[in-house]
Amino acid sequence: MKYCYGVDIGGTTVKMGLFEETGKILDKWEIVTRIEDEGKAILPDIAASILEKTQAHGLEKSEILGIGAGVPAPVTAEGVVNGSANLGWNYKEVKRELEELTGMDALIGNDANVAALGEMWKGGGAGQKNLVMITLGTGVGGGVIVNGKVITGEHGAGGEVGHICVNYDETDVCGCGNRGCLEQYASATGIVRLAKKRLAEETRDTVLKKESVTAKDVFDAVKAGDAVAVSVAEEFGRYLASGLINLAVIADPAVFVIGGGVSKAGEVLIPFIQKPYREKAFFSNREIEFKLATLGNDAGICGAAKMILDA
Repeated sequence: MKYCYGVDIGGTTVKMGLFEETGKILDKWEIVTRIEDEGKAILPDIAASILEKTQAHGLEKSEILGIGAGVPAPVTAEGVVNGSANLGWNYKEVKRELEELTGMDALIGNDANVAALGEMWKGGGAGQKNLVMITLGTGVGGGVIVNGKVITGEHGAGGEVGHICVNYDETDVCGCGNRGCLEQYASATGIVRLAKKRLAEETRDTVLKKESVTAKDVFDAVKAGDAVAVSVAEEFGRYLASGLINLAVIADPAVFVIGGGVSKAGEVLIPFIQKPYREKAFFSNREIEFKLATLGNDAGICGAAKMILDA
């Protein structure tokens, strides 16, 4: 039997898993992400934890196929990150450093792309080889998979779906510096922004409170039949559908997998996205399925392990 490690490097914690080559998870755990001093302790901490687990499970390095890792930043084919604000990194040769620290092979990918690979393998996209995953969290991330392979592109920025422009008239600035990005409307913070704008001019009764509204509040109110919340959800859905329509004519997926914190609202999300999508999508892409992600916090480690198993 051979084994591999899947690593999901986040700004707060690093999630890790030890997998059999069959795909079975033998162990999973997490450590704190130490981002101080430009994140210089992150990779040594990961390496030390992996070496400790290897010993604890009585394994030899020769039995380990490698370490897959997802990073919250664009990653080049050579495993280089040219900056990650969440980790404090500037230029970082992640693959080389991790290999030198552990004595094991390593493959590195963007965290959203890696999560998409996980969902294709074991989650909402299981059984498919062509899918687009959208992660709706603090921002909007994504991964595009064509014929079972993640599209990374020339600069490692393939699948940065949150920065598709869906509103050329927007005056507010996105975190990336542009205006009108999908992230400004479909992320958890974007939904709050839409809700606050709506509540500033709304005359109908609603349970939503402008000062404290969250994305969860919006969809909880939708479930309770609140008309104002429904109008916010419809606006969110139109923007997200617009981005997906553009993605569909390029990637032509079999399924859109919706993940991230916002997806915890459940199936109530799907009609708000699917209806405007089907009204405007190119005819060949109109019947693409919409599914919720199912792996939750395990998507990253599963996808990272899958990179190694597919290598």
